[in-house]
Amino acid sequence: MRTTTLGRTGITVGRLALGTMMLGSWGNPDHDEAVRLVHTALDAGINLVDTADMYSGGEAETILGKALKGRRDHVVLATKAHFPMGEDPNQRGNSRRWIRQAVEGSLRRLRTDRIDLYQIHRPDPTTDIDETLSVLSDLVREGKVMAIGSSDFPAEQLVEARWTAERRGHIPFHTEQPPYSIFLRGAERGVLPTAQRHGLGVLTWSPLNSGWLTGRFRAAEDLRLSGFRKDMIGYKFDQESPGNRRKLELVESLLKLAGEAGVPLAHLAVAFVLSHPAVDSAIIGPRNLAQLDDLLGAADLDLSEDVLDRIDELVPPGTDLNPADADYVPPHLSDARLRRR
Repeated sequence: MRTTTLGRTGITVGRLALGTMMLGSWGNPDHDEAVRLVHTALDAGINLVDTADMYSGGEAETILGKALKGRRDHVVLATKAHFPMGEDPNQRGNSRRWIRQAVEGSLRRLRTDRIDLYQIHRPDPTTDIDETLSVLSDLVREGKVMAIGSSDFPAEQLVEARWTAERRGHIPFHTEQPPYSIFLRGAERGVLPTAQRHGLGVLTWSPLNSGWLTGRFRAAEDLRLSGFRKDMIGYKFDQESPGNRRKLELVESLLKLAGEAGVPLAHLAVAFVLSHPAVDSAIIGPRNLAQLDDLLGAADLDLSEDVLDRIDELVPPGTDLNPADADYVPPHLSDARLRRR
């Protein structure tokens, strides 16, 4: 598999990374099969494995702890914190108090003594970024964390975090993990150029747009959802959304384009993400071995300028067909009280 350097960290990573949100009760509850999936990915050349404490309530990290036994030193292990991990209101967020507890919990579940990339899963408007960067810097200096990053941070908050780090003597974020796909291109407006300007490594999530870009959903009747898609991300398939209705039309055009290029639509979608010069690695999140096998070949695919131009014609640069796919809306937009004080 092709490799690159993750931003300016000096860490070499494969162009595909393994995401583990589907390991455990949210996707595949069979721990033995999940371990085989991780081993297959590593044997295929993937060396960056991304998880989060909240995936299946910590179960995904537990599975990874089993899977990486004897292989830990050859894996770039990334995890995240921010979302609730219990009923206690202090078991969430980006405070020094919680991050200290969260990292210890992740280390225990992952059965390791250090995390290669520790990421803040979402911004926290209740916590000063100075507070968050301060504790993350302490963790790096203690050797429990090797590098730090953010996920779903808007461009302006990436700049604020860098400004704060420089003036307060903290370690700045090394990476950003935004959602990015043919159907969700908003990162091209600010996040990806900002990452390039400041040397941030970029790991993207959901290159298949939650499955839309597999070609599986081609008509309204295909959108009978179950399991994780129904229970947790049903809004991403809501046919009341004009953007989702537009996706059904565009899938047909993209399937035709992929056929002309001689590649599966899923490979076209992943290769599109990797074609952006800011992107170091695209995170794929297979639920089983068959899905993993279907995606592995995408890492070595280069799309021609003609194909990229035709994708731009179908979905113009910077366009989000369904903004809800990003899974983050700044509080000043989502809470009317913050707009009308």
